[in-house]
Amino acid sequence: MNLLSVEHLGISFGGVRAVDDVSFSISPGEIFSIIGPNGAGKTTLFNLISGVYRSDMGRVTLRGDDVSRLPPEALASRGLARTFQNLQIFARMSVEENVMVGLHRHETRNVLAHLLGLPSVMAENRRTRDEARRYLDMLHLRQVADEVAGSLSYGELKRLEIARAMASRPDILLLDEPAAGCNPTETAEIDEIIVSIARTGVAILLVEHDMKLVMGVSDRVLVLNQGRVLAEGAPDEVARNPSVIDAYLGHDKGAAGGDHV
Repeated sequence: MNLLSVEHLGISFGGVRAVDDVSFSISPGEIFSIIGPNGAGKTTLFNLISGVYRSDMGRVTLRGDDVSRLPPEALASRGLARTFQNLQIFARMSVEENVMVGLHRHETRNVLAHLLGLPSVMAENRRTRDEARRYLDMLHLRQVADEVAGSLSYGELKRLEIARAMASRPDILLLDEPAAGCNPTETAEIDEIIVSIARTGVAILLVEHDMKLVMGVSDRVLVLNQGRVLAEGAPDEVARNPSVIDAYLGHDKGAAGGDHV
């Protein structure tokens, strides 16, 4: 059964077709990666799927429901979470508090109950903190739970953003370059975390420049070039595709953002 379906999706900016007639689907627990040279339309596609942009053709469905016009907060309530290339962290809050923010929409006590300090509020706060710690364990961050988020290393901040996204209890998680800027050790940790999340049944939609990571964790890979689908299939099949090789080698290494197939 398809959890997410993208059907003939497209958008233009100033007459330039940034995403053009893109279609694919993802099943629960699947790791589906999108690759392509810089400017291929990967992040624009992510923005369409996650409600940041509105498409001018095609549609996105989640469990069969058309969600193409829903804003990000409405998509989050339906089980779609996302991280960004540029970190979106509350630097002055603790690591644990950052993850608790992700759990806020699941809390049931109202403002009045909080103002009155009712016992039910205290109990819910304890449950929220306990659940936040479970996500910190999953992302190997429990040891820094009480530290100010702004003091973390870059690799730890990348994992913190994933932990906060997971705290929204998603069915599908969109990861936008989770290993960007990470050293080999940090990248290996991200690799392990992505696989472990997928094993829980959460579908992963991944955009990443690190081809070793992509080819190692993905069930399927879609290649974008100039906004259009160039190829789709198993990682080894895509890596051998002459059109894919030509798309990468046809760009200078700087312009391709260091991608290698």
